[in-house]
Amino acid sequence: MDIISYAGWDHCVRLANERIELLITSDVGPRILRLAFLGQENEFAEFAEMLGQTGGDIWRSYGGHRLWHAPEEQPRTYYPDNAPVAVEDHGDFARFIAPLEVTTRIQKEIDVALDPEAARVTVVHRLRNTNLWSIALAPWALSVMAPGGTAIIPLPPRGPHPNNLLPNSSLVLWVYTDMADPRWTWGTRFVLLRQDPEAVTPQKAGAMVPDGWVAYARNGHLFVKTFDVAPGARYPDLGCNVETFTNGRMLEAETLGPLVTLAPGAEVEYVERWALFDHVPTPTCDADVAAHVLPLLEA
Repeated sequence: MDIISYAGWDHCVRLANERIELLITSDVGPRILRLAFLGQENEFAEFAEMLGQTGGDIWRSYGGHRLWHAPEEQPRTYYPDNAPVAVEDHGDFARFIAPLEVTTRIQKEIDVALDPEAARVTVVHRLRNTNLWSIALAPWALSVMAPGGTAIIPLPPRGPHPNNLLPNSSLVLWVYTDMADPRWTWGTRFVLLRQDPEAVTPQKAGAMVPDGWVAYARNGHLFVKTFDVAPGARYPDLGCNVETFTNGRMLEAETLGPLVTLAPGAEVEYVERWALFDHVPTPTCDADVAAHVLPLLEA
């Protein structure tokens, strides 16, 4: 665990093996600013006008990966995380502890564990309630991906009629979701959302993904997030455990845990497992995903 300067921030933790590196700043956040193969470009988005910024009461995305608590609500969700975070070296992982959110009394922590050899990372997200009363929320992990790629959301298994008379899946749309937008590809087995730097309107959709993964393909690389699914649990946003949002600058690959009621002093943990692959073509249809993405997940 090295401390280096990066993108205008003086205190950034670097975790690296022989394949990939991560950079997590302790000047704000917590934010995982960079995930990349060694010597190659960042898989996460970086916003030039926000790099190196600290302090103030305006929420900034910064890019990278962050932890929120759902459901999304203004101003609760957009608490400005512009202050320094504490860092703990636990040997096989690093812990990043945000200052207490004074308006919500929620404290955020992120543990980051890099595989010693493989291009794999385990990210543990933790929310703690320091109020004197219970709070209902869900952990929400958002990866802000660099522009120019395509998100991949798997759909539940399909089947023939009339053997299957009841629904087995749901797709959640926001009021600004345009299903006719050409960035969407509504396949039989997968939903694809393409990030377009020329786009002028945002798009978002969510789903319950029982397979427990979502991916983003860009420039020959594939970023995959896997997570556990709690059957029968209640999830936010009409039952979503995966959401994806895009505008002209980036695309967010988001996963959510179940809704919980946190008692005073209680905490909830939510784990994502990341994998980064190279030499993977960006898919444009179901057949591409089946040919180039699914074998990597099944290996």
